[in-house]
Formats: sequence, C-alpha cells, structure tokens
Amino acid sequence: MPKEARKFPEPQAFSENPRPPIELKPVESHKLKAVGYDAATKTLAVQFPYGKAIYHYPNVEPETHAAFIGAESLGRFFGAHIQALPFEKFPADPETAPATETGAA
Repeated sequence: MPKEARKFPEPQAFSENPRPPIELKPVESHKLKAVGYDAATKTLAVQFPYGKAIYHYPNVEPETHAAFIGAESLGRFFGAHIQALPFEKFPADPETAPATETGAA
C-alpha cells in the first residue's frame, strides 16, 4: 500500500506582528535547537539549528506539548505531529540566531 503523502504549509515570509515572548529552552536534538510553550495561549515555539527564524504553532494542546517534550525523538515527533500544523514565522533575535563562520565559536 502506498504511503500517504503529508501536506506541509507553504513557505511564508516573516510575520509583521511582534513576536510573543515565549521562553525558548535548548533541547537535545539534531533537528531542533530550542522549544518553548505558552500554556495560556496554547502556543508552541520552535527554533531549528540552522534557521534564523522562530516558528509559533498556535492551538497546541498541553497534552501534545507534554508528549512532544517527553518523546524519545523530538525530531521524529515534530515531523509526525507538528510540522504540518499552521504556524507564524518570526525572525530570531540576534543572540538566539546560529553563529556564522565569522561569528563566535
């Protein structure tokens, strides 16, 4: 049986809205750099290791966030349960952006 293709949101430009303050915490993952969650708004924030953006996924239930953080593989869970969700993309702050070849080691 052929594997059903997952639909992913189209690439989008940075949001013109101010980025809500969600604290990002570094995670141990090859695919993710940092993750944050705001329970009041049910918003999951994700930053990738080589990206210059922070992605906010609205309407992520607390149980989904808990399962994500507790997953054996954050990258695999993200790909299976979160990646295809709608998101808002914000520029990363300079101090949270990845270092460049000319930047600090």
